[in-house]
Order: sequence, then C-alpha cells, then structure tokens
Amino acid sequence: MSVDTATVAKIASLARIKVSEQELEAMVPELNGILAWVEQLGEVDVTGVEPMTAVIPNTLRLRDDVIDADPLTGGNRREAVLANAPAAEHGFFGVPKVIE
Repeated sequence: MSVDTATVAKIASLARIKVSEQELEAMVPELNGILAWVEQLGEVDVTGVEPMTAVIPNTLRLRDDVIDADPLTGGNRREAVLANAPAAEHGFFGVPKVIE
C-alpha cells in the first residue's frame, strides 16, 4: 500500500489539521515508510506466541476490604451525608423529575 499527496491531504482534512503543500510532500515518504514497516511486521511468524499485556509478569498489590475502616469516610453515615441535601426523600437524595 502506498500513499500519495491527495491521500495525505484527505487524511489531514479529516483530522482537521492544516498542512501546507510543502509539508504534504514531506509527509508522503514518511507515511509510506510507516506503512512499509507495518507490512514488514505482518510477515513475522507468531505461531505459538501467547499474547501478553506486559513484558514482565505484574500482579496488583491489593489491600484487604475492611468495612468502616475509617470513621470519617466509612459507611453508615447516611444521615450525615443527607444533612447537606436540599431535599432528602426516604433516605435518598431527592431530585426533580426531568422525564414526563
């Protein structure tokens, strides 16, 4: 696959990037080089290679889930939170109806 000046101009237009004629001419060989490199990657034999997300195995360090660990940010603070609400209804925030 090769790219010409008209294709680069169309791509720049779709991307809403202002490119001068001189820059268009300079981008043609660069984009053709990138596409040739991608085609070269497609020729690599990857049979038997497992997909991976990282080069080294990573594991997340997880903390234990503790309910109400912090008395200021833990649960069971419904009344304190709803005290700031302009309209509380049945233990929830009351909001105006927007759909009829």
